Amino acid sequence: MFHSNTERLIDYWHERRGPTGLPPRTAVNPADFSELLSQILILGRQSTGQYPVRLAGGFVADLHGRDLRQQNGLGLFQARDRMEIQIALETARRRPEPIVMTVEVRTDGPTLPMEILMAPLAGADESPERFLCLYQPLGMVSRLMGRPALEMAIQSIRSTRAANEETPRLRLATLDGRRIA
Repeated sequence: MFHSNTERLIDYWHERRGPTGLPPRTAVNPADFSELLSQILILGRQSTGQYPVRLAGGFVADLHGRDLRQQNGLGLFQARDRMEIQIALETARRRPEPIVMTVEVRTDGPTLPMEILMAPLAGADESPERFLCLYQPLGMVSRLMGRPALEMAIQSIRSTRAANEETPRLRLATLDGRRIA
């Protein structure tokens, strides 16, 4: 179970899915979730491991205490988590499905638990080229007392796919009693 704002954006993403299983970015209308815009982050994808920030809402920019445009989104996380996030993003592109990360926002003082939704969007050529992201605090933001986030640490990464909808597991095949696959 995710925060109600996270669930709302997941449902919105599912309602706009196109024939490729991805919503085209043109199908996403920010007015449909205007009260969440300050918590929205849009990541691009230039190549594997390169996810430049295309747009950051006011809350997101304030949380990090700087202009994030064109910075690699992976750089917002602690170094040891970046590969895991990259794998999750690339998996979300191949099997179009949003992912939700539970993170700990670290400052030079208090920390803040938060959910981050990352939902792939299709570009003009119908390939996944963007991620619609939502920063959803799970605690009182005022605890940070205006301190900027130095990094975020992953607590968990979960698919939004139901457990019984996971991809099929590898099965062995035999021909005349010999394993062939």
